[in-house]
Amino acid sequence: MRIDILTLFPEMFSSLKESIIGRAIKNNILQINIIDIRKFSKDKHSKCDDTPYGGGAGMVMTPQPIYDAITSVKQDNSKVIYLSPKGRTLKQSIVMELANCEHLILLCGHYEGVDQRVLDLLVDEEISIGDYVLTGGELPACVVVDAVCRYIPGVLGNGESYVDESFSNGLLEYPQYTRPVEFKGLKVPEVLLSGNHQEVNKWRKKMSEEITKTKRPDILK
Repeated sequence: MRIDILTLFPEMFSSLKESIIGRAIKNNILQINIIDIRKFSKDKHSKCDDTPYGGGAGMVMTPQPIYDAITSVKQDNSKVIYLSPKGRTLKQSIVMELANCEHLILLCGHYEGVDQRVLDLLVDEEISIGDYVLTGGELPACVVVDAVCRYIPGVLGNGESYVDESFSNGLLEYPQYTRPVEFKGLKVPEVLLSGNHQEVNKWRKKMSEEITKTKRPDILK
């Protein structure tokens, strides 16, 4: 998969070079390009924002630099996404849908947002990571990249490691334990030490159902 991220603040994406995502990039499983929108500005000062028509607080990102930045990388198989609080709320089903795309272009807005004409001309979808407002789309873009890339074959190194995760099967994940067997007076459940995989699976399913019912009963509706 190829992901192009368009932003005014490229330095905010240094975290993508670390851990699992960074390893996948080094192994050529992923291609992630950070594109500085300012480099496409035709203003002599590389200005990319201006005051909104109709008045109001703040600044709006101008259409020309964004349009040129997107069209410089857009292909027939590209899906252009604008990170916006007005978009579809990101859920696991959307993550899996995006993981099947060959090329994602993520547009990070800033200030009061971007000129609507860019959205009308080039953006396929708007996506939100929750019902709150952030200072820009950079952090949401990182969330989308991290969530989506985990579903690309080879990224996790184990194709089945996400099967029982929270939301993947409509339930929250069961509790996890590792060594030592006892810590601060709390012991690992005996069933996990039994070696009986059938009983372990039954316990995990039961715990997932109980945790979901307690913490997120809305998922079960």
